[in-house]
Amino acid sequence: MRRTRIAGAAALLAAVGTFTLVNSRAEAAEQTLQSLAAAGGRYFGSATDNPELTDTAYTAVLGGGEFGQTTPGNAMKWDSTEPSQNSFSYTKGDAVIAFAQAHGMKVRGHTLLWHNQLPGWVAQLPAAQVQAAMENHITNVATHFKGKVFAWDVVNEPFNDDGTYRSTSPFYTAMGIDYIADAFRTARAADPDAKLYINDYNTDGQGAKADAMYNLVKTLKSQGVPIDGVGFQGHLAIQYGFPTNMQANLQRFADLGVDVAITELDVRMVLPRDATKDATQATYYSNVVKACLAVTRCVGITIWDYTDKYSWIPGVFSGEGAALPWDENLQKKTSLYGTIVTALGGTPQSPSASASASRSASASPSTSTSTSPPPAGACTATYKITGSWPGGFQGEVSVAGTRPGWTVKWTFANGQTISQLWGGTLTQSGASVTVTPASWNTAPPATFGFLASWNATNAAPTVTCS
Repeated sequence: MRRTRIAGAAALLAAVGTFTLVNSRAEAAEQTLQSLAAAGGRYFGSATDNPELTDTAYTAVLGGGEFGQTTPGNAMKWDSTEPSQNSFSYTKGDAVIAFAQAHGMKVRGHTLLWHNQLPGWVAQLPAAQVQAAMENHITNVATHFKGKVFAWDVVNEPFNDDGTYRSTSPFYTAMGIDYIADAFRTARAADPDAKLYINDYNTDGQGAKADAMYNLVKTLKSQGVPIDGVGFQGHLAIQYGFPTNMQANLQRFADLGVDVAITELDVRMVLPRDATKDATQATYYSNVVKACLAVTRCVGITIWDYTDKYSWIPGVFSGEGAALPWDENLQKKTSLYGTIVTALGGTPQSPSASASASRSASASPSTSTSTSPPPAGACTATYKITGSWPGGFQGEVSVAGTRPGWTVKWTFANGQTISQLWGGTLTQSGASVTVTPASWNTAPPATFGFLASWNATNAAPTVTCS
């Protein structure tokens, strides 16, 4: 029943596309998983891997607005980033980051430390050299991606299913359980702003492994170790039953003062599919979503790719699959997708209704834009509302011109308040908003996005860029 994430092929998320959603000024609008999750203050994402980026049909779906976050399945692991000792390669990780940035996506770093997918030289190190090599690796990788990822899986899968520590980990063998605290402290020093997570599978429900993780996190917190979150992978299978008391399990971790996230969700079945299996699978997905939404500190859900075409499961679990909301032909599984939409608080729509809603939304205020006048020798900025729902909306600003280190400003007229911004640094004082670029986003053309609240009226402001 091993649900290890070797992440054979996972796909990348693209996402900021145009989100058209139900709002009080449009009769109907197309919903997306991300927009519905964002209405509840969360993200909905999909994993990715570099080979899929050449599949234009696949990336077209990813870029269609369904997802607001991505996790690279393999590009940031040790064998990709440091294949030879002290010789680092970031080509694959940078490609994922670039794709995400181009689409306004949040990126979750995965993973700094794991007992799998290690290059051979790590296993050959004398025990006395393991700590230095580990700290050097974490420092270099986290520093390279600093400001480009919002969170890191610092330590991945430290436990066996019975709650004992993995003796096969070279870090545990050399350092005992102290390697975990050391890894978190090293990551915090390298990237003070990223959220730092510990991540594992089969901890979704209460049991021996979840108890071991709970006790570890409690101990780390008591020792002042900088741990910010716990990732629950969510590699589920309908033949094994749904995790025990999942919501209560997530809540007890949150009560320790950490965020929780569903990091690698898929729900597999023994093939072939049938109506009964599909119904059970849909119930599992619904239960996971509802459990996350019921826990205030559950920050988001990431499916481990969105399509069966690139799922890791058939290559690991013989005779199993059909685990994701899109099939191997990149088509939505209508019932499963609709179940997830409903669990997120939306209303499933037929294809014809969605098309009609998209046409309505294209003429509604939810897609309004405003463009700054072009200041001489500086830059221009175009403000766009890319999605709207009762009480909230998502926006995007595109910066053009020749000036690096741009500054974009505007004043909201209707009391709007930004709750989250990516691609820049936000300062909001009352109605006045100022955004300066993130370190990787200084040179136009550049784009940043944000989530904000609104009430009754949501006029697009006039923006200036200098």
